[in-house]
Amino acid sequence: PYKIYGGLSFYQRKEIKDVISYLRLIINPHDEEAFKRVINYPARGIGETTLLKLVAAATKHSVSLWTVLNDTIGYALPINNGTAKRLNDFRELISGFIERNGKLSAEEIASAVVKESGIVGTLFQDRSVEGISKQENLQELLKGIAEFCEIRREEGTGHVSLADFLSEVSLLTDQDNDKEEQANKVTMMTVHAAKGLEFRNVFVVGMEEDLFPSAMSKDNPRAVEEERRLFYVAITRAEENCVLTYAKSRYRNGQSAMCSPSRFLKDIDTKYIYTPKDAIADGLLTVTRRSSAFSSSFQQPKAVEEETYISPVAKAMQQQTHLTKMETGASSPSSNPISDLSGLHVGAKVRHDRFGEGEVTAIEGEGGNAKATVSFTHFGQKQLLLKFARLTVIE
Repeated sequence: PYKIYGGLSFYQRKEIKDVISYLRLIINPHDEEAFKRVINYPARGIGETTLLKLVAAATKHSVSLWTVLNDTIGYALPINNGTAKRLNDFRELISGFIERNGKLSAEEIASAVVKESGIVGTLFQDRSVEGISKQENLQELLKGIAEFCEIRREEGTGHVSLADFLSEVSLLTDQDNDKEEQANKVTMMTVHAAKGLEFRNVFVVGMEEDLFPSAMSKDNPRAVEEERRLFYVAITRAEENCVLTYAKSRYRNGQSAMCSPSRFLKDIDTKYIYTPKDAIADGLLTVTRRSSAFSSSFQQPKAVEEETYISPVAKAMQQQTHLTKMETGASSPSSNPISDLSGLHVGAKVRHDRFGEGEVTAIEGEGGNAKATVSFTHFGQKQLLLKFARLTVIE
């Protein structure tokens, strides 16, 4: 459970609602709310007057807007030839998506919608800060749909349909609208929105070059210093513990790209940082403030006082070496990716990219239909189709 502080929830943003409306219209072309939202978005010359004529005809004959659109002559819609052509173009666009929807996965149809409808072209013309934010939100939506499809395939769902995803979205939207203030939930906010607030524990995520500091500021020293000041604001929101994380790779602009740790991480005096062994591989640093004076002497907790701090730069080099070994086919004797069932057995300890570590409790099926039931430490029991599951044996 989560609460977004000081901003709209993800699925309430205009650019997200626009895409979702297209997807809803594909599943149900008689969805009038979705129809009205996208008939002239992106702008295609179908104005309010034309829409009112469609509504009047639909009301008069007790049919849907989509029904009228499919027979403008039969319903005697009072429009000129130019408007009739634009309405027909829109009808053909949606009809084409509906026809392809049965063959394509949710990920594929969503990608086709944002490209062929013109949404991508419209959003990417705006190079303002707000415009770039909308572009990033659109990419995040597509990433979310792709991850949804990947999870369903791992669980053995053959065809992940658009209807499946929209059912999931409706649940997420209900969660966003939950007004129960007493529920135990994570509070999420931007660094700007966090100014003046304090929390016992703070997690600062996305500590990567081109993200924090932003790619838009890296060529301007003054802008980089402003980003550094914001990072200081983020750290000092924590009363006791501040966890800093970065991703080794991130899905951006429609593709997965390798990431470099933020320059700000190596600027922190190492005496204020400890990195447990199990966190080194996951790109996690922890800053602990033991008193109100942040510059006071730092005492390592007993559990980690013998740990060796590894700087972000050295860690990045280690990661690159690890990647190189993976590319050349080298593998660690204690961690072998599963390429067949020979290395997997009931009781085996495994690691999954998304669900973390777990134990295999059952294996069933053969060949491409083989499934493993895994009890994960933090995500409970999952049944995964092995040909998609990307499990790694750790014991």
